[in-house]
Formats: sequence, C-alpha cells, structure tokens
Amino acid sequence: MSLYKNSSFLVLLVLLYIYALVSGGEVNVSATESADTMRQASSFSPAAAAVVVVNSPVFKPGEDSLFALNLLSSSTEDPEISVYCSELLQIFGQKYSTYVNCLATFARPVQVCQKCFSSYGILTDIYVNISSDQMGAGNESCRDSLLRSDRLMLVYLLYSNVKDIWIKSDCDKCITNGFQSLTNDTLYFLTAHNQTITCFNKYKQGNQTDLCKDCKTSYRGLNELYSRMETNQTMCIDIEDAMNMTRILWSKKYNCSFPREETVPVIAVSSFMLFLPIIFYLSSFLHSEQKKRKLIHPKRAKSYSSLVNIQNKLS
Repeated sequence: MSLYKNSSFLVLLVLLYIYALVSGGEVNVSATESADTMRQASSFSPAAAAVVVVNSPVFKPGEDSLFALNLLSSSTEDPEISVYCSELLQIFGQKYSTYVNCLATFARPVQVCQKCFSSYGILTDIYVNISSDQMGAGNESCRDSLLRSDRLMLVYLLYSNVKDIWIKSDCDKCITNGFQSLTNDTLYFLTAHNQTITCFNKYKQGNQTDLCKDCKTSYRGLNELYSRMETNQTMCIDIEDAMNMTRILWSKKYNCSFPREETVPVIAVSSFMLFLPIIFYLSSFLHSEQKKRKLIHPKRAKSYSSLVNIQNKLS
C-alpha cells in the first residue's frame, strides 16, 4: 500500500515538472518574439515602438503606471487656464494664422493694407479681450493666465510682431477707424491707378509711342494725386508701392517721359539771370553821357633873362 502511494507521488512530481518546463518555454518564446518585434518597430519609428511596448504581453502597463499615458498624450493641461481662456487662446491662434497667411499672400505686389485690414481688425479685437483686466463673457479675466504666466509671454510677443508690421506699413492712413473700410483718398487713388494701368495694358503690345502719348494725361494726373497725398501724409505702403511700380513701367519698360511743368519757370529765371549782366552793361553804355576831361594848362614861368632885367630895373 505504501509502495503504491509513493509511486503516485513520484508520478505527480514528474507531471508538475513537465508542465513547468512547457509553461516556461512558452513565456520565453513570447518574450523573445516581443523583444524582436519591438526592435524591428523601433528601427522604423519611435511611435511604433511605443505602440508595441503598450501591446506587448511582457510590458503590460498597470493601472498605476503612467508610462503609456506619457507617450501617447498629445498635450498637458494647465490647471491655471480656465476653459473660457483656453477657447479664447485657440481663437487667437486661428485669427493670427489667418492674418499671417494674408500677409504672405499679398506681400508682392504690396497690398497688405487693403486686403488684410479686416483680418487684422478681428485679431486686434481678440487680443483686446485677452489683455483686458475686465471680466469677459466667461465672467473672468484671461490677462494674467495668458500673458503673464511665463517668462516668454508668447501671446504678447506674437501680437507685437504683427502690430509692428501694421505700424511700419502706415495702414492706419488708408483704413478708417474701426477697420471698417478704405478711406476715400485711398479709393480715389486706386481708381486712378487702375485707369492708368488699363491704359498701359491697352498699348503694351503695340506701338509704345502711342502709349506715351495717349496715357500721358492719366499718368500725369496719378502723379499729381500721389504728390498731394504725400504732402498730406494720407498714403500707406500699398499706395507707395503701386506708384513706384507705375513709374518703373512708365520710364524703364515703356521708355516714356514728359517735361515737368515746374521746369519751365526754372529755365526762364535761369536765362534771365544769365543775361542780366550783359543787359546792365549795354544799357549803361547806351544811356550814360561821357564826361569830357578838361585839361588845365598852367602858366609857364618867364625865362631867367627876363627876371634878371626886372631885378635890374628895380634896383
């Protein structure tokens, strides 16, 4: 009886040992395959390696592990920014991108004032809401959390850059208050400019002599209008660039020219000053009387012999 019990116990030990070997081999094979897969994926992309690690039966993240969450998280929430301020920041980013794209699109020829003033006005309104210390629609102020929460102050820096572009372009001189529309002077200049360019395009394929003759009136009027706007300081970079390009077309491409009206008085005055000395000396010669010199002839002294005779008589 004891022999039977010992035999059963030995058989049970052998079965347990065999099961342990088989289970250990499967685990080793799975671990080896997972490691090989991870090395192959990591050679192509770090993101793929992170996915393999998460799906690996060996590196299973537990509920208390943040390894996979740190790899897959796209952003980190800021506890100091409310939902309202976060939405306002996203709107600022969208409007900022819209305005910058407009600047790049209309950089040449320069039309950044007349084409992008609307998007700049919207961006300015969003920044005013961010920088204001008054309570906004969310019954809170976002100035401290969005403008002063870090050393870089990125939102302030971004807006300062586009504001500097706006100021250097003198766009305020071409846009009405409140970013509503273009000023009347700007619209009048653009109309005159379009007429001049239309005249250029009409004759550019034909005889350039006809272009210089038929477009002279419109081009001269455009020059006079530009001079008045320059004097009154009512022009922006769009008008300045448009006039420069028009002058290049007129003088260099089409070889046209016309004498300026202000050169005629200058030539007349210069000619008068040149001949003035000649006129002066000629008139002096013709109208002056010549004085004849009167010579005074002194009496000649008597001879020595006469003087001696006089003395002898006296004596």
